[in-house]
Amino acid sequence: GVYLAESGGGSVQTGGSLRLSCAASGPTRSMDCMAWFRQAPGREREGVAALYNGDGRSWYADSVNGRFTISKDNAKNTLYLQMNSVKPEDTAMYYCAAAGRRSCRYVLGQLSEYSHWGQGTQVTVSS
Repeated sequence: GVYLAESGGGSVQTGGSLRLSCAASGPTRSMDCMAWFRQAPGREREGVAALYNGDGRSWYADSVNGRFTISKDNAKNTLYLQMNSVKPEDTAMYYCAAAGRRSCRYVLGQLSEYSHWGQGTQVTVSS
């Protein structure tokens, strides 16, 4: 199967930057979409940013649009999330996810489309 391993989380002050990485292994070429989700304590897991591998199209949640950037290095088989101008409300566990079904390209940020998940990396933003 596809294995995903996140790294790069940590503590950062409001207004700072952080870059998360997700190293993928296994049959990743079969994955149509890759994404970042996050989950804060007591809240549901939500989509943050996603990428359709077919045409490179991306999607962002309104709350991060203009601040976060998703990208992929195919040579390294690694997905990134560049987080700029972070806010305390960005504090959460961040998860990398991959989807092997083409329908994901219509609903890039929908949790139910993704069947492969990493263990998560914690991001804490202090004010």
